[in-house]
Amino acid sequence: MNGKRVLFVSSEVSPYLAENEISTISFEAPKMVNSIGGQTRIFMPRFGNINERRHQLHEVIRLSGMNLVINDLDIPLIIKVASIPKERMQVYFIDNEDYFKRKATFTDEDGNLFKDNDERAIFFAKGVLETVKKLNWAPDIIHINGWLSSLLPLYLRNYYGNEPLYKHTKIITSIYNENFPGTLDDNLKRKVQFDGVDKDKVELIEKPSFENLMKLAAENSDAIIWGSEETDENIKDFVDGLGVPQLDYVPRQEFAQAYQSFYQFDVLGLDESEI
Repeated sequence: MNGKRVLFVSSEVSPYLAENEISTISFEAPKMVNSIGGQTRIFMPRFGNINERRHQLHEVIRLSGMNLVINDLDIPLIIKVASIPKERMQVYFIDNEDYFKRKATFTDEDGNLFKDNDERAIFFAKGVLETVKKLNWAPDIIHINGWLSSLLPLYLRNYYGNEPLYKHTKIITSIYNENFPGTLDDNLKRKVQFDGVDKDKVELIEKPSFENLMKLAAENSDAIIWGSEETDENIKDFVDGLGVPQLDYVPRQEFAQAYQSFYQFDVLGLDESEI
């Protein structure tokens, strides 16, 4: 990838959370990019069920300390980092005591979605983009994975749209067969509008369901990867109507060459001489 920079933003990354389609590809794809000469950064939430001692997480003081405004409240942002053993890959963790201390990811012990998942998604999106600004690391591609990351494309295009650091950044959204029952908080649309995002940019999340969150992410992306063999037909039809490049589902054992070509040719528009 000739030094190209790819920022991976994921709700789940192996080995910090259990292996599934999202956590596995969020480990394997950065590993592949590194192996062909690209540069990577990986961001995920610091969920309370991640063992900080075992994985040797530590706070990055120079990146922590700012407050993010979420629904008119100042919320402290903490950044932690860890290295994936044997892979020379660093993972940055977006943390906050109120949002991520609980010993679970998205649902309580009864399987109910946490009531503040909407604010956690806003905090995660803004936290990643603010931290990358502090790192002064301009990504050529941002590749998002998992519904908790789904607001990042919207924020990049409509809240950070004038940031020089992101001027040439392309966004890829991977869509998986993950889903969740019901909806996030009905006030999500209003909370995003509080950040100055125009009303017409958030109509899709009038009802903040999984389907509508992924449609919103796709609408603000430059390309789509189908991360599961089976995905929602309504989302597929919506994406087809956007006219953006798409990469069909590729099994894990075959993904490397397909992703590499998609990044280089379909998303970045490189030719053979630039690779």
